[in-house]
Amino acid sequence: METGSVSIPWEKCSERLARASWIERNRAELSPSGYGIHWPLIDEDLAVGPLLFGTALSSR
Repeated sequence: METGSVSIPWEKCSERLARASWIERNRAELSPSGYGIHWPLIDEDLAVGPLLFGTALSSR
């Protein structure tokens, strides 16, 4: 299995993440399915797939 990383500017992901503090952004949790990321301190949820393909939309 290959591993890697992707760097996406916060402002491209969501307005909430762009405005969030370092602490708020770094409290991210991977969803149990592995297909989403949740930031509990700012109540933000994003799907991983759209982030990778440049179409990120907040689910909230």
